[in-house]
Amino acid sequence: MTSYRNPNHNRSKSFGTGLTLVIMVLVALGLTLTIYIGHMASLSNVKISSISLLALFAGLLFESFRISDNWLHVIYKFIASYIISLIVFTPFKREYVYNFDNHIELWPYAFIVIFAFLTAVFNEDKVTAKLNEGITLLHSLSLLYWITDYGFVNIDHWFAVILLVVVLVFSVFSIAHALTYITLSRTVRLTLSVWSVIVVVFLAIDNIYHIHQNQAIESTKYLSQGLYIGLQFFLLGVCSIYISQNFILLFGFLPSKNGNYSRDLKETKNEHIKRYSDRQVFILHSMLCMIYAMTVYCLNYTYQLVPRNIIIWMVILTFPFILYLIETTNKRKR
Repeated sequence: MTSYRNPNHNRSKSFGTGLTLVIMVLVALGLTLTIYIGHMASLSNVKISSISLLALFAGLLFESFRISDNWLHVIYKFIASYIISLIVFTPFKREYVYNFDNHIELWPYAFIVIFAFLTAVFNEDKVTAKLNEGITLLHSLSLLYWITDYGFVNIDHWFAVILLVVVLVFSVFSIAHALTYITLSRTVRLTLSVWSVIVVVFLAIDNIYHIHQNQAIESTKYLSQGLYIGLQFFLLGVCSIYISQNFILLFGFLPSKNGNYSRDLKETKNEHIKRYSDRQVFILHSMLCMIYAMTVYCLNYTYQLVPRNIIIWMVILTFPFILYLIETTNKRKR
């Protein structure tokens, strides 16, 4: 009997061997660079990490394990992020005199950002939340509170007025859809999805900025103060994966250097439409959302209980959970 060799078998075998060799080279290179970086760091006065950064990474790692359901996948993403982050040590474009301290300060942040983005990309189905009118309503109310608390309405400048008008138009648009049963066409879903992404990205940037304005945990006098700041960094780490996904969805509208923009734009639009539910929320739930958000925001505006960025994310994270408890209780009663 004549036997035939399978060319695909040899090809896949050589590909697997080549991939293993590449991984081994990258790991060896990473270890060598790590030893060198550690040696250089010991000679400088720069701290590579802090308790705040460890709390931030702990939140990111916790959420990554939760949504991956596979610790090996998390380890692979960790290794890939670590190796990619070493690019930070290459000289900057206009850095005529290499400053190691600047690079090593940037390194942990680069690693965390890369790890968050890789987690968002490789767990897209679990990370990309299904949006609806209620969530968009919550985002709009949160942005309106931010504008009021910040005092943006008192800024007398033509650019501020234009921004305020734009925010009011899209906020009223989202509120109108949440309080009525207007048909959710493809155009409406695309508009509401993009609006939600823009609001989340803006509030996320504001939150990151204010959290990093906190004093170092190491320098706090009281344990409660240190735990409060650490909790903020931990929650930011948890949210960073979802923030990364919103950045990806927003960047999809920007033209790439060598891509087909019309095709890419069509795919981005379809992705936004697909992630937005065509099922309309109950008006009663929308009204409950408005009452809850406006009550909490009004109390915080009057008494300044916690910083603006903290109360916004507390409302955004807690209301869906409250609504879930109400729906679960009603089902049990039936």
